[in-house]
Amino acid sequence: MKMEITQKKENPLYKRVEVYFTIDHNGESTPGRNAVAEEIAKQTDSKRACVVVDNIESVYGKGMSKGYAKVYESMEAALELERDYLLKRNGIEAPKPEEPAAEDAPQE
Repeated sequence: MKMEITQKKENPLYKRVEVYFTIDHNGESTPGRNAVAEEIAKQTDSKRACVVVDNIESVYGKGMSKGYAKVYESMEAALELERDYLLKRNGIEAPKPEEPAAEDAPQE
C-alpha cells in the first residue's frame, strides 16, 4: 500500500486539518480504515486517535482508492465535533467515567 496525500486544508474553526488522499494498492484488496488512519497519522505527525477516516472509495478497474479524512488537534476535539457513527467506525471511544465504588451496606 502506497499512500499519497493529494490535498490538505486547514480548518481552525473545527480544530482540524482536512486531508484528501490516494492509495495505490495494485494487486491487493482495499486497505481498511485502521491501516489508512495509521498511515495518515504517520504522514501528518499526529496520533492515531485524532484521525477520523470519513470515506474510502475504490476506483473501478484500477488498484487505486481515493478518500477523505480529518486530522483533529486532539482526541477531545474529535469526540466533541465528530458524528458518533464515524467515531465508532474508526474505533475512537470516549474514556468511560469511573463509577464510584459502592459502599458496603450495613448488615442486619
